[in-house]
Amino acid sequence: MVDSTHAHGSDERNKNILINVNGELFPRDEARVSVFDSGFVLGDGVWEGLRVHNGRIAFLDRHFDRLYAGTKTLDFEMNISREKLEARLYETLRANGMTDGVHIRLMVTRGVKSTPYQDPRATTTPPTIVIIPEYKESLPDVIEHGIRLFTVHVRRGYPDVQDQKLNSHSKLNCIMACIQATKAGADEALMLDPHGFVATCNSTHFFIVTNGEVWTSSGDYCLGGITRGVVLEICHDNGIVCCEKNFSLTDVYAADEAFVTGTFAGVIPVVEVDGRQVGEGQRGSHVLSLQKHYGDRLREECAA
Repeated sequence: MVDSTHAHGSDERNKNILINVNGELFPRDEARVSVFDSGFVLGDGVWEGLRVHNGRIAFLDRHFDRLYAGTKTLDFEMNISREKLEARLYETLRANGMTDGVHIRLMVTRGVKSTPYQDPRATTTPPTIVIIPEYKESLPDVIEHGIRLFTVHVRRGYPDVQDQKLNSHSKLNCIMACIQATKAGADEALMLDPHGFVATCNSTHFFIVTNGEVWTSSGDYCLGGITRGVVLEICHDNGIVCCEKNFSLTDVYAADEAFVTGTFAGVIPVVEVDGRQVGEGQRGSHVLSLQKHYGDRLREECAA
């Protein structure tokens, strides 16, 4: 696996997982969707990454809020209620004997089309719903020693072009950003908004710590991150000054600490941006504290 917040060790158990496709379980090598599926043909769909801890799916209500808002935005009707979809998720976990250290990719597309054409009216089936659970955990080395970022030319654009609030299957802008960062020798991409302010990363949300304050972007040009929101709540609950605001790369380069957040890895330190060492070039006290607070919040959320 590449070096990034999504880096993880291999797990032999993943060779034998069962994948849920439209309510039916298939061995990993036999799970299929149609070549006429909207997600394959056009990237027409939305998805969620889910973390399983202590037998429970963390912050599931928040993820469902975002998922169902996405399907409404794309104007297709889910043929399953939130309650039945939750049951399907847990049925898939039970079938795999999974209770901890699991990451789920929940994918929903508009459905199968009569012909490979973009018009939604060519869709002939209900939405395609795929659940892929895998044993995946962030590497301890990444959690402790962090990642390096590179600021790319690809921007997080205006919502009238492609709304960044929509967690769609169409991620070409993020993929292009990731490619540029990788070519530059970094782990992930730092992306700016159309005005040149810091927006987010290609697959995570970005924060800095400066003079004891935690800053993140205004949120105008990034996905409504679940972990991002939880970290902001943690700051408020623990008397840590936190701000959602516009700030530039000058602020980033001068920051005392930096970190990114995401469902898969939680809170991960950033030790370098554009070849410039951030702070002391290692995980700082604020990031370590937030990692511990997030771990506590996760355990509280997933208590039996």
